[in-house]
Amino acid sequence: MGPVLSFRDFVEMLRRRAWLILLVIAAGCVLSVLAAKDATHKYRSIEVIQVTQPQIEGETSRDSGNSEDTISRRLQLIEQRVMARDSVLAIIDKYGLYAHQPKLTENEKVALLRSSVRIDGLQNNGSSDGWVSVLTVTAEMPTPQQAQEIAHEFASRTIELNNRSRLDKARETLAFFTAREETLRDHISRLEDELASYRQVNEVALPGTLEIRRSEITSINDELLGIARQRIQIERAADLSRQNDLPATAARKQTDFNDQLTTLEAQAKLLRDRKAELEASLQSSPEVERRVGAYEHELEQIRVQLQEASARRTDAEVAYRLETQAQSERLTVIEPANLPDYPFTRSRKKLALMGAAVSVMMALGLAFVLELLNPVMRTAAHMERDLGIRPVVSVPYLDTRSRRSRRRRTDKTA
Repeated sequence: MGPVLSFRDFVEMLRRRAWLILLVIAAGCVLSVLAAKDATHKYRSIEVIQVTQPQIEGETSRDSGNSEDTISRRLQLIEQRVMARDSVLAIIDKYGLYAHQPKLTENEKVALLRSSVRIDGLQNNGSSDGWVSVLTVTAEMPTPQQAQEIAHEFASRTIELNNRSRLDKARETLAFFTAREETLRDHISRLEDELASYRQVNEVALPGTLEIRRSEITSINDELLGIARQRIQIERAADLSRQNDLPATAARKQTDFNDQLTTLEAQAKLLRDRKAELEASLQSSPEVERRVGAYEHELEQIRVQLQEASARRTDAEVAYRLETQAQSERLTVIEPANLPDYPFTRSRKKLALMGAAVSVMMALGLAFVLELLNPVMRTAAHMERDLGIRPVVSVPYLDTRSRRSRRRRTDKTA
């Protein structure tokens, strides 16, 4: 059971701990007044930026970076760049912020300004795909002018960085696919030169050469067969001439027959050599065909890549033109930063009154805790309540120290 169970106990506690309660309340009020005096008002200014969708819809606008996820990530990166240390210090120097606090270091100034400025993205209420449609730049500063200027400065830097980042991205994309297209064209030209040179060295690999060579071998075989027939006919005519003609006539005809046979032999040798050359080329043609097939397959793959690169380069060129002509996604200010009329923080009077109220509660609480730490049965009611025993006699408390002092003063006077 506690020592304060009734209003009379509470009044007795106040009487006993009056000096402590008054001391705590006085100290708390003094500290509250000092804290309220040192407290500074803060003013809030907000600038609203709208994320406008591109004027030209389609694959090109989406490829140029207008997807929902891309916008969110790009705005996060822009916010990080705006809140970078160098950017924040430049703003502090530009507007002379915290000049009345010369003891602050650069890191402390950067931390203060970062905590005073907030950039929030709001999603489109009519869309569930996460499309960020509005950005709000909120600045909280000690003066209305500073709040308006800082909110406008951060909003302007956000818009500038967004436009610059989109233009740089479109330019880099166009340069990349242009270089890619040129590289693929050079590669195709080099492969075509290599294939032409290889075909020139290995003629059998030319289109239709195999069929021509096989047809030529067939013709050579036919010619060799005809030569063999002519040879048989000449040899038979020579035998008949030796049998039927006079020796002188037979000798003369034999000379003619031998010349004809020599000519036929020379022709047959040329035909056999050509046939051997053709047959050798036919034996090496499978390897040549394999190499030519590899060249053509690689050329086909690179041509497909070139078509894709050309299409992407065309899209990148259109996206770059959209960026330069301000027809793509843009950030526009729809609500400039206002000059706040009143601070949003509490007034000094309210802070002082709140501090005084807290001091009173602390003083009463401290007095109550001291009563709990020093439990004393001060009245007959306390004894009956705590022990269940009703006292027969209740002797009042007599302050003997005051009586002794009065007696001493009487003796001295006598």
